[in-house]
Amino acid sequence: LKAAGKVQPPTWAEFAKTGVNREMPPTNPDWWFVRCASVLRRIYIDGPVGVSRLRSFYGGKHRKGVATGFFCKGSGSVVRESLQQLEKAGYVKKLKKGRQMTPEGQAYLDSVAHRLRSKMPEEAAPAEQPPAQPPAEPAAEPTT
Repeated sequence: LKAAGKVQPPTWAEFAKTGVNREMPPTNPDWWFVRCASVLRRIYIDGPVGVSRLRSFYGGKHRKGVATGFFCKGSGSVVRESLQQLEKAGYVKKLKKGRQMTPEGQAYLDSVAHRLRSKMPEEAAPAEQPPAQPPAEPAAEPTT
């Protein structure tokens, strides 16, 4: 998505956390592109999804010191903004049920997957069988 240039991180992305359960913002400078690609893949796999469902997917355990941890959803603004950018790029369309993949978005993901698959080395030959264990030596006669 970064190379395509259709998605750009917002100005606040440098300082934003990805959820209430996080202490610090992401350390990867390209985290916005990674998250947008992840959202696009989620829509490809799960079909029409809304912001709330994606927030649940990107949530995690909220730990407050000695108190019992509990689940918290991820940041809604990060999901919303990435969906808006993907929609503007033409990869996603809005339905009543949520966001759904467009044919252009599906073709883009398929082409990326094909490129990655062609760059991977060919499947290695099946592993050789481990050498057979040598026959065990007969037990020594006990001496009395």
